[in-house]
Amino acid sequence: MRSSHPRSAAVAALVASALATGLLAGSADAAEGAVSADPIRIHDIQGTTRISPLAGKQVADVEGIVTGVRTYGSRGFWMQDPDADDNDATSEGVFVFTNSVPTVAVGDAVKVSGLVGEYVPGGAASGNQSITQISKPAVTVVSSGNALPEATAINEYTVPAAYAPAGDPAAAGSINGLALEPSRYALDYYESLEGMNVRIGTSRVVGATDPHAELWVTVKGWENTAKRGGTIYGSYESQNTGRLQIQQLAPLAQQPFPVANVGDKLTGTTEGPLDFNQFGGYTLVARTLGTVKAGTLAPEKTKAQAANELAVATYNVENLDPTDPQEKFDNLAKAVVENLASPDVVALEEIQDDNGAKNDGTVSAEQTLTKFTAAITAAGGPAYQWRTVNPENNKDGGEPGGNIRQVFLFNPARVSFTERAPGDAATATGVAIEQGKAALTHSPGRIDPANPAWADSRKPLAGEFVFRGKTVFVIANHFGSKGGDEGLTSVHQPPVRSSETKRLLQAQAVNGFVKELLAADKNANVIALGDINDFEFSATANALADGGALYPAIKSLPKAERYSYVYQGNAQVLDQILTSPAIKTFTYDSVHINAEFSAQNSDHDPQVLRFRP
Repeated sequence: MRSSHPRSAAVAALVASALATGLLAGSADAAEGAVSADPIRIHDIQGTTRISPLAGKQVADVEGIVTGVRTYGSRGFWMQDPDADDNDATSEGVFVFTNSVPTVAVGDAVKVSGLVGEYVPGGAASGNQSITQISKPAVTVVSSGNALPEATAINEYTVPAAYAPAGDPAAAGSINGLALEPSRYALDYYESLEGMNVRIGTSRVVGATDPHAELWVTVKGWENTAKRGGTIYGSYESQNTGRLQIQQLAPLAQQPFPVANVGDKLTGTTEGPLDFNQFGGYTLVARTLGTVKAGTLAPEKTKAQAANELAVATYNVENLDPTDPQEKFDNLAKAVVENLASPDVVALEEIQDDNGAKNDGTVSAEQTLTKFTAAITAAGGPAYQWRTVNPENNKDGGEPGGNIRQVFLFNPARVSFTERAPGDAATATGVAIEQGKAALTHSPGRIDPANPAWADSRKPLAGEFVFRGKTVFVIANHFGSKGGDEGLTSVHQPPVRSSETKRLLQAQAVNGFVKELLAADKNANVIALGDINDFEFSATANALADGGALYPAIKSLPKAERYSYVYQGNAQVLDQILTSPAIKTFTYDSVHINAEFSAQNSDHDPQVLRFRP
């Protein structure tokens, strides 16, 4: 428990009486008069749930020591009562939203009068938790240079193992009305420290520095550790309680934010107020930032395929178009050649049209692909050919005007593409039987493009290849994004994952097509791959594999190696390669070259599968 000076029952009753009679809802003067015998303290404002019992009410002369000042973004300051109560559920810190550059300094003792409220970063529809704050403040500085309240240590011993309580079914799954249990649930623990001065010691980086000057650490070094230093998100129940986002209070122009990769260490003490933001939830906004000690992590290089092995890869190249710097083309090309060992077939996702996000009706990607394949050749790779189907303008989601699509690259010196009445954006490919074997009616062709499952989403691209006399069907996918899903720190527990509905339908459509191929030839070599935008344990993945039609090859890897993406400090699976039953023996590699690094050519790691048809 925190050190305490408990209020007497009589004084507490006086406060309760003032609240019950609505006196605190009046003017600041009325509020001050009503509680003059027992001034409102920060822990009274914070209360024992996520919502302040004083929300919507004026408070007067709330005292605290300023522990952090933010002069940009959501401008204001944090203050903390150094005289804590004896209830671990009530935070002693609060954010004061000034809307302009604050005139206080760290160490000032202040009295604040203003309106108590609950601010939801991202808006109520986001599902985010709220921040208890005082707005429209009148601030009086009583003294300066005061010692700050001792920072509360956040570490593996203080953060509970369970992540969050189950939401109240009577409140649409919300946890807002539940009494905080900071010794039982990690989210309750962090909420009980909202706005307070906290600190962490040396911690491992589990999410690289991003363009927004933030990184993620874990205070639980042993929690679901990835082989290369991250933290594995392996189920909906393993949210990884030790993850914490780190930002800094100092403006970047004054103090550059450190560059860190996964596996690095943030050494020493990092200390500052605990905030909650739209992009990641609970965040230590560092007044004092530790030092990054670089680790030894390097981009991986996969093994080259043998002469009689077909290597098939998938790579999301993140909105590639001719307006991107040549450096991006060169770096992606170098990765294909050096890190992926020039696979025989590469399914690309997020190839944009020839003028990128310019929204003028252009749908061709000839220039994009010419520039990319030329860069691969210049990097020492093969002279890849490509096959694709141009989408209808602005019908496949993604950046408006960008017209992202999947594309097959293939090395004609190793594999041939079987051209069969190439389809257009609206024409569905089907399954035929030729000489007793399965064949596509259109190659390349799209799978079931009129299906509502693909509305405003990328349609699967199917192609027929021949390697050493054996036919291999490849289906390149880019399922609907997770946009609209609530974060792990959502006010709803479990969080609402609304985007899954569409991906489930998409997975069922692809699975149905694969079953058609297998009905025509049970020994058909079928590979479905791409940016599935969902986890290997998800309903989407299960629907893709339904009936044994496909096997998620990433499940052949040890759990500590199953990831292709790092999001909010969680190493997770989004990109997959799945195989039909005829492909009994293979080697699989999630080639970690981007997701763990601050310097990225894409935010996804490519996947490679090698097998002998």
